[in-house]
Amino acid sequence: MGVLDKIISVLPEVRGPQQKKLPFGEKLKWTAIILILFFVLGYIPLFGLGENALQRFEFLSIILGASFGSIISLGIGPIVTGSIVLQLLTGTGILNLDLTSTEGRKKFQGLQKITSIFFIFFEAAIYVFMGGLAPSQALIGTPLFRELELILVFQLVLGGILILFMDEVVSRWGFGSGISLFIAAGVAQEIFVRAFNFLPSPTNPDIAAGAIPALFQSLSTGDILTASLEFAAIASTVLVFAICVYGQSLKVEIPLSFGRVRGYSLRWPLNFFYTSNIPVILMAALLANVQLFATLLERWGAPILGKFSGGAPISGLVYWLNAPDLLQSVIKGSFSWTMLGQAAAYILVFVVGSVVFGIFWMQTANMDAASQARQIMASGLQIPGFRRDERVLEKILNRYIWPLTIMGGASVGLLAALADLTGALSRGTGILLAVMIVYKLYEEIAKQHAMEMHPALRKMME
Repeated sequence: MGVLDKIISVLPEVRGPQQKKLPFGEKLKWTAIILILFFVLGYIPLFGLGENALQRFEFLSIILGASFGSIISLGIGPIVTGSIVLQLLTGTGILNLDLTSTEGRKKFQGLQKITSIFFIFFEAAIYVFMGGLAPSQALIGTPLFRELELILVFQLVLGGILILFMDEVVSRWGFGSGISLFIAAGVAQEIFVRAFNFLPSPTNPDIAAGAIPALFQSLSTGDILTASLEFAAIASTVLVFAICVYGQSLKVEIPLSFGRVRGYSLRWPLNFFYTSNIPVILMAALLANVQLFATLLERWGAPILGKFSGGAPISGLVYWLNAPDLLQSVIKGSFSWTMLGQAAAYILVFVVGSVVFGIFWMQTANMDAASQARQIMASGLQIPGFRRDERVLEKILNRYIWPLTIMGGASVGLLAALADLTGALSRGTGILLAVMIVYKLYEEIAKQHAMEMHPALRKMME
């Protein structure tokens, strides 16, 4: 680890604030700056781009916090992929790091940055050299074609590095993390456009592209089929939002008391979605990467992961890892039993993957029983009726944390998978992630900055 320590020590990083707690206004300022910068970068096209084969996978770009064809075409993909690899190495014991110590966590974060930078270069090269984002085909065989390929790779690497440091800025100077912010921003933008877009639909110029204006237009013309499809999309979106908010509010509260202060007690809350949205982010990003690489392999002439037709998978592994639009198929009358099998396979993979990633995250993010027990003991608290001992407390917490990790991971994975099958205005996974991100952000702001807000804003947060 000596060489890695030297590399980690020279890696550039965003310096954290000097004060222990940043004011609400300061955090809001940096979060807004990074969010605006993210949207601006998404509209900067890649110089020399002639063919954008990834443009048809718009729903994947939402999950990856990317904008295919722009300088941030990589999005958060390399960061999440690097996190997945490190979690697998740590969870299997191949990488032996003491994440309970400050030094161990610092080394883990340094390794995460190294792997993220590696995947930025790797994915940039894969996207360009395998034809996903390539120069004009008319230039094939000319020196200019190779030069443009290198220029495209450089731009993608530059965009990936910018996203990496923007994530650090938000994590240290803003609210939450950049990864979560970029996903929520992309989902919110897509839902707003698909709900309220009054421009004509490219597939049916007689009605608007947005679901709400299209619903009223189709009702006025007596087009019941179109009205049913648009109403189902809107209803599915609202239902997914409601279920996500309800699930976020579920908690298990452990009664605690101060050992030296009688008559004073409090409750230690453990969310039912114990590992929050992290398992879904990792699982959705993994499936998105599988589909992207399957597309690139097909263009390379080696469709080992499956084939596509019109942007939709029609065979191979990617077909069974793709969520069919069951609700829309039933309304249109195009439902088949193969879709049901495809949906079952998708749900199974999503649930199992979310549980696995949830367990890895619980063990690597200081959310395990041992870390929670140390935190409770350091606060001078104990469980009434039990001896004040860290080992006893850890044993009791294990009864809650492991079931919550497994059940919460399975539930959030099941909810995300089912949401993907409903044909909502955005991918169900994206809606789930956006709701959980915003809800967690709301809890963080209400908990840490309630007294600093303007009275009107504070009343709204309550």
